[in-house]
Amino acid sequence: MSQENHRPIRSFVLRQGRISVAQQRAFDSLWAQWGIDFSAQVVLRQQYPDFFDAHSPLVLEIGFGMGETTVAIAQRLPNTHFLAVDVHRPGVGSLLKRIDESGVKNIRVLRHDAVEVVTHLLVPGSLDGVHLFFPDPWPKKRHHKRRLVQPDFVKQLVNRLKPGGYVHMATDWEEYAQQMLRVLQAEPDLQNTSDTFSVRPAYRPLTKFEQRGLRLGHGVWDLIFRKPL
Repeated sequence: MSQENHRPIRSFVLRQGRISVAQQRAFDSLWAQWGIDFSAQVVLRQQYPDFFDAHSPLVLEIGFGMGETTVAIAQRLPNTHFLAVDVHRPGVGSLLKRIDESGVKNIRVLRHDAVEVVTHLLVPGSLDGVHLFFPDPWPKKRHHKRRLVQPDFVKQLVNRLKPGGYVHMATDWEEYAQQMLRVLQAEPDLQNTSDTFSVRPAYRPLTKFEQRGLRLGHGVWDLIFRKPL
């Protein structure tokens, strides 16, 4: 059997999106300060002790787009540290630029596949929370296998959570929201904080895209589950 048959199914397509001059400049000048280079041999708490310390809550954010929400949440929760993970270079440059302009100190950026980051870099019981906002819904049925929210990945996330830690997901795609709900409900080490979907918490701001969708009558679904103490 060829090696290609063993390659994992990716939840993303690495598009060669055009990066602006400002984004490239931010990437070149700010990565050394706020970025983390992926290596399966990295022990985050040893190599970045000031950020991955045992006293500050640590939240993993998977897929941050252009970084607007990431910075807004970091400003609202200044005592929480955020590890923001995405694969798209323009978005990484945009987030680095926003970090520099806003003056926030509680974000580190990792440009890599989130599944590999969780698998190789994050040790069990190291996270206080996970944010997954508006992941690619892969709307065609034949592409549903590419969706990030699958039982095996959720189980890995739960393993990395501390007791009392939470998973917060949001989507504007109703059918995906229902799948997320089923997957999270089926995980025995998670408990829903609501009967079904949750009210958007104050720390998660509305994005411009989300505001436009709501004005047009589109729905948005938040899910917040916790790992029991």
